[in-house]
Amino acid sequence: MKKYTLIIFAAALVSGCLHAADYPQWGGQNYRNMVSDEKGLPVDINPGKKLGPKAAPKTAGRLRPDAEEANAAPGAEDIDMATTKNCLWVAKLGSQTYGAPIIADGKVYIGTNNESPRNGAHIGDRGIVMCFEEKTGKFLWQLVSPKMGTGKVNDWEYLGICGSPTIVGDRGYVPGNRCQIICFDTAGMANGNQGMQDEAAFMAALGPDGKPVPVQPGAKDADIIWVYDMYKELGVFQHNATSGYPLVVGDKVFVPTCNGVDWTHTNIPAPNAPSFIMLDAKTGTLLGEMDHTASARVLHCSWSSAIEVKVKEQQQIVFAAGDGWMYGMAPETKKDADGLDILKEYWRYDANPPEYRKDDSGKPRKYAEFDGPSEIIATPVFYDGLVYVPIGQDPEHGEGLGMLSAIDPTMTGDISGKAVWTFKGIERSISTPAIKDGLIYLSDYTGRMFCIDAKTGKEHWKYDTKGHIWCSPVVADGKIYIGNEEGELFILAEGKEMKELATVEFPAPLMGGISVANGVLYVASHTHLYAFKEGAKGVAKN
Repeated sequence: MKKYTLIIFAAALVSGCLHAADYPQWGGQNYRNMVSDEKGLPVDINPGKKLGPKAAPKTAGRLRPDAEEANAAPGAEDIDMATTKNCLWVAKLGSQTYGAPIIADGKVYIGTNNESPRNGAHIGDRGIVMCFEEKTGKFLWQLVSPKMGTGKVNDWEYLGICGSPTIVGDRGYVPGNRCQIICFDTAGMANGNQGMQDEAAFMAALGPDGKPVPVQPGAKDADIIWVYDMYKELGVFQHNATSGYPLVVGDKVFVPTCNGVDWTHTNIPAPNAPSFIMLDAKTGTLLGEMDHTASARVLHCSWSSAIEVKVKEQQQIVFAAGDGWMYGMAPETKKDADGLDILKEYWRYDANPPEYRKDDSGKPRKYAEFDGPSEIIATPVFYDGLVYVPIGQDPEHGEGLGMLSAIDPTMTGDISGKAVWTFKGIERSISTPAIKDGLIYLSDYTGRMFCIDAKTGKEHWKYDTKGHIWCSPVVADGKIYIGNEEGELFILAEGKEMKELATVEFPAPLMGGISVANGVLYVASHTHLYAFKEGAKGVAKN
């Protein structure tokens, strides 16, 4: 298996439901609880069969034709829509897709790679965000980001853009693959070139002579407003991939920097660089940063996403870091001894129990070993006054001991060891929980789905999918949707009694997200984006 180090499925969930509407960011809102009140979502679905080489028209090289040229896209990996069921449309993505579909104002966005090129000017390994028309799946435009150029320890080959954008109004915010945060115009170039005017240089990959080759933007390229380069501005040493879904609160954007270890997995090249920052949403200017504690003791990388919560009228930004600790901060700063604007901290919590950190003799346990400590990749969840978070590692490290913690965010200082309850029946998890009616639905990397009581930590049931899970569950219409690495989508009934409603096999792994919006269930496989709707009979889009 290739090193899919991204781990972006780190998502967030909080109390409250997402109402039947758009899905403009991971979790739908800043509270990010992926529990929707959408109704009428299909159970009886079929993603269809791939067209064989003889059935699909050929194209020159690996370049796909423009989306307007044909409904059924060419190539052996395209879908025979006659074999689908309740499928509105299917769109071809790259070869590795980890982000969740984001739906806003009639458009669908998703991060992927460039192994199914849309433009002959961009051939080769790139990070891509694709934008489709919501009703038809028609390809509209794409954001193209060449490789970082510092090797795969910083920008692993073919991972692409691992996350997906957060959409606020006519602006989108997304982590690129080059340790950058990118703000773009949701209209693409359709309304002219706004903001930054140097997209040609941004899209320039290195030519045979080692020099950048600018590519002039066209009608189906992204209109970039601003770019904040964390590698150049902050000295961040990104480990393998940029990840995390941006959190926009008012005129501020909160993002992880993905600062981490080098190829040795023991050395930390940038221990003084921040793990988490706050930017101006309009200009991309750095407004504040987390102190360097998490970076100085990072186990692997900080890939998790932040959430906004309110506790007793106190606004908090909660971030789970690569050192295995969770931090509650104010969206405000204070000057430190060096004159840096540091985010004010309310509390911090070590999500690893002491026995994962050290053995009985007091000797530190090694990271990546089965019983060693983990970072946090999943995003914390706020529900009914408590914050919930599981620990986990890059799936390349395999299975291992995990733990789910429930903590009280009204406490202050170091609250390690003061959890309301902990649950050790779960192994390492990179999935974010969904919480509804006092029940936590959470999967571990081993492949099991759990239903746990949110007040007591009692296990009600667990269901083994028999395949590693990267996805996070989505709860909607009385159902739990969860996919696994084997390409299987499991549809379970919500509630204290476990009931399997359906299992659907897809022709590619389900490593990214599942989303619901406006009566449609979106499922992203590694290679295709599917839009399912009850009674739909749609078309494949290239």
